[in-house]
Amino acid sequence: MANTLLTPTVITKEALMILHQKCNFIGNIETQYDSQYAKSGAKIGNDLKIRLPNEFTIRTGATLNVQDVPEESVTLTVDTQKGVDFTFASEELTMHIDDFRERYLEPAMSVLAANMESDSLSMYKDVWNLVDGEGAAQTYNNVVDAGAKLSDNLAPSSQRFMLHSPTGTAGIIKDTKSLFNDARSVSKSFKEGALARTAGFDHFENTLMPTHTTGTAAEGATSYLIDNTSGESASAAEISAGVQTLTIDTGSTTFLEGDIITIANVFRVHPETKASTGVLQQFVVQADSGASATSLTISPPIISSGVRQNVDAAAANNAAINKVGGGNASSWGEGLAFHKTAFAFATADLVMPSGVDFSAREVLDGLSMRIVRQYDINNDKFPCRLDVIYGYKAIRPQLACRVSHD
Repeated sequence: MANTLLTPTVITKEALMILHQKCNFIGNIETQYDSQYAKSGAKIGNDLKIRLPNEFTIRTGATLNVQDVPEESVTLTVDTQKGVDFTFASEELTMHIDDFRERYLEPAMSVLAANMESDSLSMYKDVWNLVDGEGAAQTYNNVVDAGAKLSDNLAPSSQRFMLHSPTGTAGIIKDTKSLFNDARSVSKSFKEGALARTAGFDHFENTLMPTHTTGTAAEGATSYLIDNTSGESASAAEISAGVQTLTIDTGSTTFLEGDIITIANVFRVHPETKASTGVLQQFVVQADSGASATSLTISPPIISSGVRQNVDAAAANNAAINKVGGGNASSWGEGLAFHKTAFAFATADLVMPSGVDFSAREVLDGLSMRIVRQYDINNDKFPCRLDVIYGYKAIRPQLACRVSHD
């Protein structure tokens, strides 16, 4: 086949296709893109407002009981710019796209995808649901339990995904063997790392899955207690922010961001009926604490009434704080089960410069990428750059669940 001249638009589209295929986390969550930036270009620090679903309380009886419907949203800031830079000569633009893809785009997009995935996977620290499998290999039962937690939080049964580290994948396959040999699913494995659909999830292997290291607080009882004679319940500002600061006493150990705790007699309620489930609500620590801490930042906030109610009662004074998962600075592998709408990844258009050799900007499935090439007269070269500007946010972390394992 004769060579054809590769235009910046062709190169950018091909690069986006490769990037999308390699991102099995970003490719399976909400991707946000706002075309208003296409006219003037995005500037560092752009904020996107993502609206949350409205919630309501139920009236009993004939008497009208009008309720306010507060429109709530989360802010996703698009402020991380990353790219890949390389140099190629003019004559290399006349090669076939397959050759250009192999020599330039595949290696460039691989490293860019890895960095974007690694950044966005840090959102696991915003997820408070945990299936505690620490101390053993990943199992099929853990996957089923993660699915139950998503269902308890009313996650739709479709568009559920689960990411595993290579170690986690090995544990699952050894535990299930034949369940990952469905020929129909194998034919659909179009993304790198794709496995078969099992237990209600599309499964993917991802080498970038994080390892979580906990603080020194012991597993189970931590000796920390709630220190508030009025009990601990979130303020309006804390509910809006999605995090709450608890006043605590006693204890001499530490918590790290991403650690999971429960509080004595604080039980999760059904999201719609608000009836107690009899299951302790799990909370995730949102900031590292020092030893002998007097406060602890957690998510979700403790909301014991109203349309956002998530627990049956406020945390009582002297209620014990218990840690879920390993203790004393132990580490575990993370598996992540999630519905597509649990997380969002947003990109915006970068400014298109003038007076360059060539440039192009393209969007694919919510991902915007820009390519720019210029002639370097001093060195007789053509430096080229591929850029993406992005941000990410756990917008509905209750629709995700972490699964710890060795």
